[in-house]
Amino acid sequence: MLSIILLLLLVFFLVDPLEAWNSRPFPFPQPEWQKVALQRRSFLSSATAMLTSAVLPVDSVVASDSDNQNLIDVYFGCGCFWHVQHEFVEAERKILGRNDEQLTSRAAYAGGRLGMKDSKVCYHNVAQISDYGSLGHAEVVSVKIPKENFSDFAVEYCKLFRNGMRPDQWGDRGLEYRNLVGFMGGAGSDLVMQLIEASKATGDQLDFAVGRGGDATAKGGADSDIPRLVWIMDSDVYPAFVAENYHQFHDGFMFGEDYSNAYNSLAQMFAKLGEDFGKCPRV
Repeated sequence: MLSIILLLLLVFFLVDPLEAWNSRPFPFPQPEWQKVALQRRSFLSSATAMLTSAVLPVDSVVASDSDNQNLIDVYFGCGCFWHVQHEFVEAERKILGRNDEQLTSRAAYAGGRLGMKDSKVCYHNVAQISDYGSLGHAEVVSVKIPKENFSDFAVEYCKLFRNGMRPDQWGDRGLEYRNLVGFMGGAGSDLVMQLIEASKATGDQLDFAVGRGGDATAKGGADSDIPRLVWIMDSDVYPAFVAENYHQFHDGFMFGEDYSNAYNSLAQMFAKLGEDFGKCPRV
């Protein structure tokens, strides 16, 4: 008797009664056993999905993006890059589920053409070596993201503004702090409409214009720091240059805007992993 019961149980779990029923050449009313079978298969599928997601590491998900070569390089500028980097690190964690070693947000300089020959762009320094302001660049945060998530990050960018103004609008002013967003193709990219829609979704605070660059070579005059205006840059023409290590994962610019030691220590972690932050002078 026990062997018969075991045999019946084995048949129940190995044979899919749904397929056996659906393969019949003529219609019949759905019997109760088919409903039970449907519930069983649905449960098993759900359980399998739950188990799979439970054991799938985050880096596998990100690696999958890399394997598909679907990551794009973009950058966002909105005043001082310290605060902006922190917000995009949080966005990487929240939207993409990245862990510390997978974070790609970096403080950088972009928006000018000068400095491209030697790839050297530096913060203000006494010797005035490759000074980013003199070269027409602004402070930005570069990040590598899946193209399908661009609109999510565009929303995070637009949320940095209050009534179209940067949090540091009345402190950090000038060409080095102008608002800009850069991606491959610039104004000719399909990402432009996603950026505009992101602005609309967050209060329609911003206007956009085609970036011409922030240096003396810009046709029609250099881009300037205009409240509520974001310059759209072609990152092929105006690439981002990573900033010095001491600017990475820095506390914010506002009084009391101190981040955690774990966040601040990411700069040292990436340096130890061999990331190159250039050879610019410290002072």
